Amino acid sequence: MIKIHYLYAIITTNVMNNAGYFKDKVAIVTGASSGIGLATASLLARYQAKVVLAARSQDKLEALCQELSQYSDVISVRTDVSVEDDCRNLIEQTVKRFGHIDILINNAGISMRAMFRDLDLNVIRRLMDVNFWGTVYCTKYALPYLLETKGSVVGVISTAGYKGLPGRTGYSASKFAINGFLDTLRSEHLYDGLHVMIYAPGFTSSNIRKTALMADGSQQGETPREEGKMMTSEKVGLIMLNHIRKRSRRATLTFTSKLLLVLTRLFPTITDHMEYWYMAREPDSPFKRRSEILKERRSSNQK
Repeated sequence: MIKIHYLYAIITTNVMNNAGYFKDKVAIVTGASSGIGLATASLLARYQAKVVLAARSQDKLEALCQELSQYSDVISVRTDVSVEDDCRNLIEQTVKRFGHIDILINNAGISMRAMFRDLDLNVIRRLMDVNFWGTVYCTKYALPYLLETKGSVVGVISTAGYKGLPGRTGYSASKFAINGFLDTLRSEHLYDGLHVMIYAPGFTSSNIRKTALMADGSQQGETPREEGKMMTSEKVGLIMLNHIRKRSRRATLTFTSKLLLVLTRLFPTITDHMEYWYMAREPDSPFKRRSEILKERRSSNQK
């Protein structure tokens, strides 16, 4: 019972602190129409931040804007982050409406699921355009305003931005690129008051796996994982905002992700094998057949 009251007190304190911190701050959230972006934007609106919703789906943005406007001043700007002019327009519309920018959350992203040897290279180009270049474009045009306010720029990466995941070459490459880009940006503005945070949620219940690209560029359609056992987008959004308020440098969520990073440093070769077999357990894994062949070879050798 004491533990429950203690946890409740922590959650309540975080909510109250966040409400005070984010009130009237101008925050841009890309990929705001679903998943982590939607959850984070919804929390920001409830904390009475001035929220700018950015995504490709105009219908979803308008519906969300109407819903969240009951809490705060919210606008939507249709944005394809892979298009530089769209990102420039997003920043211009934000400043035109609110006059400044306090927070930029680069959340928009897509995933993939295929062996590199089978992959159409346009899939990797698409991943880099959305995940990496989308972060670069938005940050480039928002940076002068963020420097003025000593604001926060956030890049949402993944465990795949620290350790390459089998069957996710393009995804890992794009997240590693974001990691390096923002890490360098932080160093460049070390004495300018700019807050740069690299946020790695780990597996989160969202639609990113449903829209993941296959080898030929088509969408996967169905998730290969049990979404109900993952951390919710709402929890990921809340933790992100807690870390923005604390102006954290990095935040890596989930025990599995943290363990993977530790094991990678201590036992890199063993971790490669563990990671391979873990990912191969996914239904219809792109390298499952190869795993089965290896098992058959081992069985034959033992005989």
